[in-house]
Amino acid sequence: MSTKKIIAICQSGGEFATNKEDGSLYYTGGEAYALDLDQQTLLKDFKHELSETFQYSVDGMTIKYFLPGNKKTLITISKDKDLKRMINFFKDSDQVEVFILAEEPVARNVSNMPASRSSRTTLSEAVVPPTVPQDLIHAYDPVDMEEPIDTTPLDVYDEKHRRAAILWENIITGVNQRFNSFPEFREALHKYSIAHGFSYKYKKNDSHRVTVKCKSEGCPWRIHASRLASTQLICIKKMNANHTCEGTSVKAGYRSTRGWVGNIIKEKLKVSPNCKPKDIAVYIKREYGIQLNYSQAWRAKEIAREQLQGSYKEAYCQLPFLCEKIMETNPGSIATFATKEDSSFHRLFVSFHASLSGFQRGCRPLIFLDSTLLYSKYQGTLLAATAADGNDGVFPVAFAVVDEETDENWHWFLSELKSAVSTSSQITFIADFQKGISESLHDIFGKDCYHGYCLRYLAEKLNKDLKGQFSHEARRLMVQDLSAAAYAPKLDAFERCVENIKAISPEAYNWVIQSEPAHWANAFFGGARYNLMTSNFGQLFYSWVSEVDELPITQMVDVIRGKIMELIYTRRVDSSQWTTRLTPLMEEKLQNETSKAESLKVLLSHGSTFEVRGESVDVVDIDHWDCSCKRFQLIGLPCCHAIAVLNCLGRSSYDYCSRYFTTESFRSTYAESIKPVPNVEKPETTDLDGSVVIVTPPPTKRPPGRPKMKLADSLDVIKRQLQCSKCKGLGHNKKTCNKHNAVENPVLETQLLTAVATEEPEGST
Repeated sequence: MSTKKIIAICQSGGEFATNKEDGSLYYTGGEAYALDLDQQTLLKDFKHELSETFQYSVDGMTIKYFLPGNKKTLITISKDKDLKRMINFFKDSDQVEVFILAEEPVARNVSNMPASRSSRTTLSEAVVPPTVPQDLIHAYDPVDMEEPIDTTPLDVYDEKHRRAAILWENIITGVNQRFNSFPEFREALHKYSIAHGFSYKYKKNDSHRVTVKCKSEGCPWRIHASRLASTQLICIKKMNANHTCEGTSVKAGYRSTRGWVGNIIKEKLKVSPNCKPKDIAVYIKREYGIQLNYSQAWRAKEIAREQLQGSYKEAYCQLPFLCEKIMETNPGSIATFATKEDSSFHRLFVSFHASLSGFQRGCRPLIFLDSTLLYSKYQGTLLAATAADGNDGVFPVAFAVVDEETDENWHWFLSELKSAVSTSSQITFIADFQKGISESLHDIFGKDCYHGYCLRYLAEKLNKDLKGQFSHEARRLMVQDLSAAAYAPKLDAFERCVENIKAISPEAYNWVIQSEPAHWANAFFGGARYNLMTSNFGQLFYSWVSEVDELPITQMVDVIRGKIMELIYTRRVDSSQWTTRLTPLMEEKLQNETSKAESLKVLLSHGSTFEVRGESVDVVDIDHWDCSCKRFQLIGLPCCHAIAVLNCLGRSSYDYCSRYFTTESFRSTYAESIKPVPNVEKPETTDLDGSVVIVTPPPTKRPPGRPKMKLADSLDVIKRQLQCSKCKGLGHNKKTCNKHNAVENPVLETQLLTAVATEEPEGST
């Protein structure tokens, strides 16, 4: 590897802005330093140098950069591999721009919140942080209509807070001071009251004038502002700055609204979008002295998130624009949506041309179908179709957002997928065994597909149906045997596994036999699964979704698009350095089989048929790529028996590998690129006419309470069940055991027996 150095232009303290013409980002302000990087540079060393340069904490900084030629997507460097990949991206360049974001950065240019009318009295906060960034002074309307948050009263400002209050002490200077809008004036008034420690109330508060007086009875402090004639400016016309009340020594429980707290934490959420409400409460308490409970912090976070990400409701209105832009910027892509009769959102289907082309040109005809719940305001479900590339990496093919997971929506999704994926090969689908998916696959793809049941869902169903009948250990063993039966390549191995289940429970054995092994067992399955048995193979894709599933729908789709775009780019760059005929993972598998073949003995049987002796005796038909062990057919690579035969014949084992595992096919998979979609959040304003499609949110909303835990990856679905230590029964303990309690209470038992003995027979007089 070349040791050429590149110069990293490290910038911090500025802000990102958007170019209105093409939607690209650019960085403005702050300071910059130049540091040297090469392939031997470690991330921890780079961070340490940045820490010394910018005086940031090593753990509190985030490093980002733009992909070459793409000023719309920022890539995060979180490990050494990410740093080396960046250096490799810019190896032909002399320099790279790197942006350093601190955990609590100085942010700027926060837009003002719209004002709302109210005559509600609004009290100011009692505490101000030691250093208040100018961005935090913006965008608060103290007369919004939300319920105020009660905060812990503070007797007198301490020295730390007094120094902080100085920042706002002269934010209002007096008569003739001008402001751009009433919200800006109200905001300044709010900060002024914090600095001087008094509360106030509105006497007049409308779109033409604002009159405010001190809330203390008899205090002459008063201010009046109105619009400056023939302008949009707001001017202070009268002000009595004298207080006869206690002023800064007043002891009161100051209040702040959720909107104000939301604006305070907005910039924090930009850096840490997954910041928890309890962390927000700690931050507000530490920096402002305001005590929030969990609910208040959560609501403040929701307000801040909506200010940053836009309205969930408006996002649905932007869906037609989003679909149009996707197909316009990425020709050949499919982006379509449907609404219900009341114009509420029903479903959205997205598949990019790069994904469709990559699947058809380089991926195995194998698709994994799965779904995941979305936890945004209006919930919904994401349906996804993913494939496996030649290195067993996840390759997203298509996805859909639907209002709920139903048989009808699955049928629609598969219909859209059928029209998008045009291939002559028979496709194998790995999916849940639910009736709706099975029937839809049969109706839409007919004989052109195979449906393999997801082993994980099958194991969960077995465990669920047997729960309460068997101990934890018995169920665990049966699930293990079920998995072994699924992977068993030959009939005799399958039968041994199910016999093990039968030895534990004949009922469980019957369950397995009736679960259609032809759809999940290697010994019977007719399609090609390449030993990939679960539908959550695309876990990488679902992890992306879990990171953004609370975003408004248009932003979520765009972030997923950016993730797929980056995935395609990085894998294309990585594969350009491969020198092997097969992809790295398949090369490793082939070499493992080759090492096993060295100890095998080959005997010629007839024509292209050979007998191979080792721990077992296997028969290889090399011309038909067939071995009696069945691994050759199952995984698409020569097994050790086939490789032993090929070595005897002087042939290359590479010629007998599936074409899907070659480096050439891998590069074909990632040959096409996904293009950026500009201005996805802010569609250009157009004249509304009858052709405009209105999309409203679906009627479902996120229910209260903690979201359900998402499925894990492994097949370990067995949870330990209660077992009574006295009667050995399941589902209860000795305290709730009826038999045990009867024995422990002989008096009660005697009373019950006496009552039964003396009870008159039915029908007697």
